[in-house]
Amino acid sequence: MITEKLAEIQKSIPANVCLVAVSKTKPVADLVEAYQAGQRHFGENKVQEMTEKWEVLPKDIQWHLIGHLQTNKVKYIAPYVHLIHSVDSLKLLAEINKQGAKHQRVISVLLQFYIAKEETKFGLDYEEANHLLNSEEYTSFKNIQVVGVMGMASFTVDDSIVRAEFSQLKEFFSKLKSTFFQNDDSFKEISMGMSGDYQLAIEEGSTIVRVGSSIFGGR
Repeated sequence: MITEKLAEIQKSIPANVCLVAVSKTKPVADLVEAYQAGQRHFGENKVQEMTEKWEVLPKDIQWHLIGHLQTNKVKYIAPYVHLIHSVDSLKLLAEINKQGAKHQRVISVLLQFYIAKEETKFGLDYEEANHLLNSEEYTSFKNIQVVGVMGMASFTVDDSIVRAEFSQLKEFFSKLKSTFFQNDDSFKEISMGMSGDYQLAIEEGSTIVRVGSSIFGGR
């Protein structure tokens, strides 16, 4: 089943969009099936679960940390994480930089923006992001690379709300690109869209979609 669902989704997204299979709470066997079907990007919410899976699965898998990340957990994923989607503070960025240096790696990250109408979502607003990128501390970091932005839309069946939120994230991306990353080709990712709304997200400019239940089934 996983193989068929993956193939279906791959067919429905453009070649330039990266599909991250969100495998949180799923057993290793499910990830193996997806891997054997050619999937290489996997997304996890929790550091411990991701690390346990990383230890037993093939090393060409590219791991995406998509959940809220506490500073004291960064050290566990610093040796291997491909992309951290959920950077929402200078303090967290500083810790990622510190752990990246320890492992002689430059760690790629996305700045997470708060675009939803719900109070439960983490993220920066535009002013906070602006302040962070203008800070002296940020300019001193050598072991992180900000490669784009991430956001989660409101949990609603109203497509117009979701589309407006995605459009806002695209706008934030464009403003940051022209202000801070004009000559930086690596700043190109917009991570938005999940199982229920990834098509909308792609229409609004998403380059990374995070799809779980449509691949692995519900919890």
